[in-house]
Amino acid sequence: MKDSSLLRRILTASILIPLVVAGVLWLPTLYIALIFGAIVLLGSLEWTQLCGIPSQWGKTFYLLLMAAALWGASWLLEMPGVGSWFFGIVAALWLLAACALFLLKKVERDLQGFHWLSALIGFFVLIPVWAALITKHAMDESGPAWVLFLLILIWVADSGAYFSGVRWGRNKLAPVISPGKSWEGLYGALAGAVLCGVGIYWFKEMESLPLVILLCIVTVLASVVGDLFESVFKRRAGTKDSGNLLPGHGGVLDRIDSLTSAAPVYLLALQTVGV
Repeated sequence: MKDSSLLRRILTASILIPLVVAGVLWLPTLYIALIFGAIVLLGSLEWTQLCGIPSQWGKTFYLLLMAAALWGASWLLEMPGVGSWFFGIVAALWLLAACALFLLKKVERDLQGFHWLSALIGFFVLIPVWAALITKHAMDESGPAWVLFLLILIWVADSGAYFSGVRWGRNKLAPVISPGKSWEGLYGALAGAVLCGVGIYWFKEMESLPLVILLCIVTVLASVVGDLFESVFKRRAGTKDSGNLLPGHGGVLDRIDSLTSAAPVYLLALQTVGV
């Protein structure tokens, strides 16, 4: 059964990854914005399940609000100087989310069903990742390459976490939130971050290897927060995956949960070091 799931996972990735790489590198930012926007809307549809919106009308209304929020974010980010404080606030909110997850001792299951705060949190989760990716993609001629590097960093970290967790995972990272994740998996993800840092340092001939590795490690640690954050809502909803759109990978949210927290932090870090 595990072999079959792994095979579906590999086959899906082998189809999607080349398409994503080609799109990020060669499509204009406008098309990337539309494609990523469609992905966000698919993710928001899955979020309506996690936050317990019961009716089709309610889900449709939520999608319309999310589309309006995407348009508002695109307009807002065109204003001079807005991007830095916007992503600074988002990064700070993810830091608070990390603290909340660390302090969480019990996932309250009696909040199953619709809750307005859960629906509101969906905007905080989904809009900033779109804004961060589009902002960096459009920033200069190297923007697409830096967006691709973020995706590669997350893919490598996720793969490192998966395989090291399966092979050596013994000590649970957050057993209440996500029993399948282990400290050994986290170490595998961080090892992947270091490898990516060394690779981009060598490829781009950057000045400071420690700074590049630190950027990668911080981004991967942020990605773990996003993963665990979604796990809280999946556990409350009583489901293992956010959907079944991607064979072997679950739903759209299951694929972008790490990016939701990593992308704003990554963009803020790049802006801080002047990249």
